[in-house]
Amino acid sequence: MKRIAFAALLTISTLASGSAFAENSQCLAQKYDAYIDASLTWYQDLTQLTSERYPELSEVSQWFLQGRKNHFELNRAAVHYYLDHDKSKVATEQSVEGWLQLEQHDVKVLSERDDELGQAAKLTFNDRQKTPHEKNYELRSAFADLLSHPKQIDTVLQKYNQSIQALEAMDCLK
Repeated sequence: MKRIAFAALLTISTLASGSAFAENSQCLAQKYDAYIDASLTWYQDLTQLTSERYPELSEVSQWFLQGRKNHFELNRAAVHYYLDHDKSKVATEQSVEGWLQLEQHDVKVLSERDDELGQAAKLTFNDRQKTPHEKNYELRSAFADLLSHPKQIDTVLQKYNQSIQALEAMDCLK
Protein backbone atom coordinates (compact mmCIF):
# COMPACT_ATOMS: atom_id res chain seq x y z
CA MET A 1 0.00 0.00 0.00
CA LYS A 2 2.86 2.36 0.84
CA ARG A 3 4.39 1.67 -2.58
CA ILE A 4 1.13 2.53 -4.34
CA ALA A 5 0.78 5.73 -2.32
CA PHE A 6 4.42 6.62 -3.04
CA ALA A 7 3.99 5.90 -6.77
CA ALA A 8 0.82 8.01 -6.87
CA LEU A 9 2.59 10.83 -5.05
CA LEU A 10 5.58 10.60 -7.41
CA THR A 11 3.27 10.67 -10.44
CA ILE A 12 1.39 13.70 -9.14
CA SER A 13 4.69 15.43 -8.36
CA THR A 14 6.03 14.70 -11.84
CA LEU A 15 2.85 15.94 -13.49
CA ALA A 16 2.89 19.08 -11.35
CA SER A 17 6.52 19.86 -12.18
CA GLY A 18 5.84 19.26 -15.89
CA SER A 19 2.88 21.60 -15.67
CA ALA A 20 5.00 24.20 -13.86
CA PHE A 21 7.66 23.88 -16.57
CA ALA A 22 5.04 24.45 -19.27
CA GLU A 23 3.59 27.42 -17.39
CA ASN A 24 7.10 28.82 -16.92
CA SER A 25 7.84 28.46 -20.65
CA GLN A 26 4.54 30.14 -21.50
CA CYS A 27 5.31 33.02 -19.12
CA LEU A 28 8.82 33.39 -20.56
CA ALA A 29 7.40 33.42 -24.10
CA GLN A 30 4.90 36.11 -23.10
CA LYS A 31 7.67 38.15 -21.51
CA TYR A 32 9.77 37.91 -24.66
CA ASP A 33 6.74 38.78 -26.79
CA ALA A 34 6.28 41.92 -24.69
CA TYR A 35 9.93 42.83 -25.37
CA ILE A 36 9.50 42.24 -29.12
CA ASP A 37 6.28 44.28 -29.21
CA ALA A 38 7.90 47.15 -27.27
CA SER A 39 10.91 47.12 -29.58
CA LEU A 40 8.82 47.07 -32.74
CA THR A 41 6.69 49.93 -31.42
CA TRP A 42 9.85 51.90 -30.59
CA TYR A 43 11.25 51.45 -34.12
CA GLN A 44 7.88 52.25 -35.67
CA ASP A 45 7.66 55.45 -33.62
CA LEU A 46 11.27 56.37 -34.39
CA THR A 47 10.83 55.90 -38.13
CA GLN A 48 7.58 57.86 -38.04
CA LEU A 49 9.29 60.76 -36.25
CA THR A 50 12.14 60.59 -38.74
CA SER A 51 9.77 60.62 -41.71
CA GLU A 52 7.88 63.59 -40.27
CA ARG A 53 11.06 65.56 -39.70
CA TYR A 54 12.82 64.38 -42.86
CA PRO A 55 10.11 63.58 -45.45
CA GLU A 56 12.79 62.72 -48.02
CA LEU A 57 13.72 59.75 -45.81
CA SER A 58 10.23 58.19 -45.70
CA GLU A 59 11.07 55.41 -48.13
CA VAL A 60 14.34 54.43 -46.44
CA SER A 61 12.60 54.64 -43.05
CA GLN A 62 10.06 52.05 -44.22
CA TRP A 63 12.87 49.89 -45.62
CA PHE A 64 14.68 50.08 -42.27
CA LEU A 65 11.50 49.34 -40.32
CA GLN A 66 10.76 46.25 -42.43
CA GLY A 67 14.26 44.95 -41.70
CA ARG A 68 13.73 45.49 -37.97
CA LYS A 69 10.36 43.71 -38.15
CA ASN A 70 11.95 40.74 -39.91
CA HIS A 71 14.76 40.61 -37.34
CA PHE A 72 12.49 40.80 -34.31
CA GLU A 73 9.93 38.35 -35.68
CA LEU A 74 12.76 35.86 -36.27
CA ASN A 75 13.86 36.31 -32.67
CA ARG A 76 10.29 35.86 -31.45
CA ALA A 77 9.90 32.62 -33.42
CA ALA A 78 13.32 31.36 -32.31
CA VAL A 79 12.68 32.03 -28.61
CA HIS A 80 9.30 30.30 -28.80
CA TYR A 81 10.87 27.33 -30.54
CA TYR A 82 13.84 27.07 -28.18
CA LEU A 83 11.73 27.45 -25.05
CA ASP A 84 9.80 24.38 -26.19
CA HIS A 85 12.70 22.35 -27.61
CA ASP A 86 16.07 23.50 -26.21
CA LYS A 87 15.93 25.94 -23.30
CA SER A 88 19.74 26.08 -23.20
CA LYS A 89 19.62 28.38 -26.25
CA VAL A 90 17.65 31.03 -24.33
CA ALA A 91 19.65 32.84 -21.64
CA THR A 92 16.73 33.74 -19.38
CA GLU A 93 19.11 34.56 -16.51
CA GLN A 94 20.06 37.71 -18.46
CA SER A 95 17.94 40.76 -19.13
CA VAL A 96 15.36 40.01 -21.80
CA GLU A 97 17.33 41.90 -24.47
CA GLY A 98 20.12 39.34 -24.14
CA TRP A 99 18.10 36.13 -24.09
CA LEU A 100 18.88 35.17 -27.66
CA GLN A 101 22.07 35.69 -29.60
CA LEU A 102 21.76 34.50 -33.18
CA GLU A 103 24.91 34.83 -35.24
CA GLN A 104 24.80 35.02 -39.04
CA HIS A 105 25.73 31.34 -39.24
CA ASP A 106 22.83 30.42 -36.93
CA VAL A 107 20.41 32.41 -39.07
CA LYS A 108 21.71 30.71 -42.22
CA VAL A 109 21.21 27.25 -40.67
CA LEU A 110 17.72 28.16 -39.46
CA SER A 111 16.84 29.52 -42.91
CA GLU A 112 17.19 26.01 -44.32
CA ARG A 113 14.28 24.77 -42.19
CA ASP A 114 10.87 24.26 -43.76
CA ASP A 115 8.68 25.74 -41.03
CA GLU A 116 7.67 29.12 -39.57
CA LEU A 117 11.08 29.54 -37.93
CA GLY A 118 12.81 28.78 -41.23
CA GLN A 119 10.66 31.30 -43.11
CA ALA A 120 11.44 34.02 -40.57
CA ALA A 121 15.14 33.16 -40.76
CA LYS A 122 15.09 33.35 -44.57
CA LEU A 123 13.69 36.88 -44.47
CA THR A 124 16.36 38.03 -42.02
CA PHE A 125 19.16 36.19 -43.79
CA ASN A 126 18.15 37.75 -47.11
CA ASP A 127 17.94 41.20 -45.48
CA ARG A 128 21.50 40.82 -44.23
CA GLN A 129 22.75 39.80 -47.68
CA LYS A 130 21.21 42.74 -49.53
CA THR A 131 23.01 45.92 -50.42
CA PRO A 132 22.00 48.66 -47.97
CA HIS A 133 19.48 51.22 -49.14
CA GLU A 134 21.15 54.11 -50.97
CA LYS A 135 19.93 56.53 -48.27
CA ASN A 136 20.89 54.31 -45.34
CA TYR A 137 23.67 56.66 -44.22
CA GLU A 138 21.33 59.66 -44.30
CA LEU A 139 18.78 57.73 -42.26
CA ARG A 140 21.40 56.79 -39.64
CA SER A 141 22.46 60.44 -39.46
CA ALA A 142 18.83 61.49 -38.98
CA PHE A 143 18.46 58.92 -36.19
CA ALA A 144 21.60 60.26 -34.53
CA ASP A 145 20.22 63.79 -34.76
CA LEU A 146 16.88 62.79 -33.24
CA LEU A 147 18.48 60.70 -30.50
CA SER A 148 20.83 63.53 -29.55
CA HIS A 149 17.84 65.77 -28.79
CA PRO A 150 15.95 63.89 -26.05
CA LYS A 151 13.06 66.36 -25.95
CA GLN A 152 12.18 65.46 -29.54
CA ILE A 153 11.80 61.78 -28.69
CA ASP A 154 10.66 62.06 -25.07
CA THR A 155 7.10 60.81 -25.61
CA VAL A 156 8.09 57.73 -27.61
CA LEU A 157 11.04 57.02 -25.34
CA GLN A 158 8.82 57.18 -22.26
CA LYS A 159 6.36 54.80 -23.93
CA TYR A 160 9.18 52.35 -24.66
CA ASN A 161 10.64 52.63 -21.15
CA GLN A 162 7.21 52.01 -19.57
CA SER A 163 6.76 48.91 -21.71
CA ILE A 164 10.19 47.61 -20.70
CA GLN A 165 9.53 48.31 -17.02
CA ALA A 166 6.25 46.40 -17.24
CA LEU A 167 7.86 43.34 -18.80
CA GLU A 168 10.75 43.44 -16.34
CA ALA A 169 8.18 43.21 -13.55
CA MET A 170 6.94 39.89 -14.95
CA ASP A 171 8.18 37.11 -12.67
CA CYS A 172 8.21 33.78 -14.45
CA LEU A 173 10.16 31.92 -11.79
CA LYS A 174 7.32 31.54 -9.30
